[in-house]
Amino acid sequence: MRVSVIFAGAAAQQVGSQKEDVHLPMTLNVCTQSGCEAQKKGVTLDANWRWLHKVGSSSNCYTGNSWDPSSCPDPETCASNCGLDGVPTEDWASPYGITSDGDQLKLGFVTQGQYSRNVGSRTYLMDTEETYQMFKLKNKEFTFDVDVSQLPCGLNGALYFVQMDADGGKSKYEGNKAGAKYGTGYCDAQCPHDVKFINGEANSKDWTPSPTDPNSGVGHYGTCCAEMDIWEGNTISHAYTAHPCSVDGQTRCEGKECGDDTSGDRYNGKCDKDGCDFAPFRLGNSTFFGPGSSFILDTTKPMTVVTQFITSDGTDSGELVEIRRKYVQGGKVIENPAAVSGGSGHVSISEDFCSAAKKDFGDVDAFSQQGGLKAMGDALEKGMVLVMSLWDDHAAHMLWLDSDYPTDQPSTKPGVARGTCATTSGDPDEVEKDHGDSSVAYCNLRVGDLDSTYDASRAPSCSAGQMSVVV
Repeated sequence: MRVSVIFAGAAAQQVGSQKEDVHLPMTLNVCTQSGCEAQKKGVTLDANWRWLHKVGSSSNCYTGNSWDPSSCPDPETCASNCGLDGVPTEDWASPYGITSDGDQLKLGFVTQGQYSRNVGSRTYLMDTEETYQMFKLKNKEFTFDVDVSQLPCGLNGALYFVQMDADGGKSKYEGNKAGAKYGTGYCDAQCPHDVKFINGEANSKDWTPSPTDPNSGVGHYGTCCAEMDIWEGNTISHAYTAHPCSVDGQTRCEGKECGDDTSGDRYNGKCDKDGCDFAPFRLGNSTFFGPGSSFILDTTKPMTVVTQFITSDGTDSGELVEIRRKYVQGGKVIENPAAVSGGSGHVSISEDFCSAAKKDFGDVDAFSQQGGLKAMGDALEKGMVLVMSLWDDHAAHMLWLDSDYPTDQPSTKPGVARGTCATTSGDPDEVEKDHGDSSVAYCNLRVGDLDSTYDASRAPSCSAGQMSVVV
């Protein structure tokens, strides 16, 4: 049920009234060296997944991967005809497959609801009912627990930050009447074209339904912003990646500035789509992360993930110079492994590591072209929104995360091997059919001073098993 977002009046992104909108509970722990304070927050669902229907009726404005021609013959008419509706308590578990107990958020992969089949999800942490929680992470650390034991090849449980507007663009764009409460305003460094409303306007111009995804398509515009991938992973591989952009905050793009692969402009756009990634397997360490006790990090068990944002002068306003990583599992703090190939010897993301890895792998250095760590730090200083998601990949079958990629290059070439999944794996049709019951769990969100959010004695507690919903 990947439905879209909406509009009202004269091209205004309005709200439907047929369903109550309820945010799931989620706790954020804010920490100092003296301890942590638990703050009650909420979770909302991205607008693309919500029911979009004709105002005053239950007729869909968007069904499958296409706009309804009678309600949406053009962007302006669509805006005045259609409304984005709420997610009541009973809809979170079905059709969306999402549950929360207040400390843990579990995202199911495929859920068959009464009227539709939902695949994956994208959610945001809220500060208030109307605004996203904004994270300013320079000279801070962000920590969470995760259980990826139920994520096979081809799936990605992704937790990351993007430079969205705190209110989802509601105050910036007159046409956006829904705002953050209804999950509007998404953007990332891929400048995605599948977002159905951008800047409070319908993205139905030149809309092309996906030939492989029955729920999605692409429109004329994309939506760009800086992205900090704290975690992208499954049972086989994981990475953390910085994606700077030359734009400041959420920005609509078209043509060359979107950096679309289809037009050959991947490295001519406003964002670094490749990013600078620290992925242990890709960097030559095949024994660090994987399923079973033979790996240093055992993905059959939950783990704590710590990410630290180091500045040049140890202040919140200093220039970002390094992004460090630590883990906790089995009663031990586990340091990030050193790169074996591609920036050999480096143990974190830094300008030196990124330059060396790009050179060693023969990759285009779009990271430096888009401003590198300084640009990433600027976005982190202004504030970014936390995204927690689960998805499969119709474009590249997630091979860039867990297999050999590009597939036309030998696996022995540095940077090509990224995991042990077969290059034939990850086809969404097969993954959804064979592993629809997959899930990921995120819990114990913590943010605060460096070295204040983790402890070897505190065992990770996430579980991707069954749980009850508390609202």
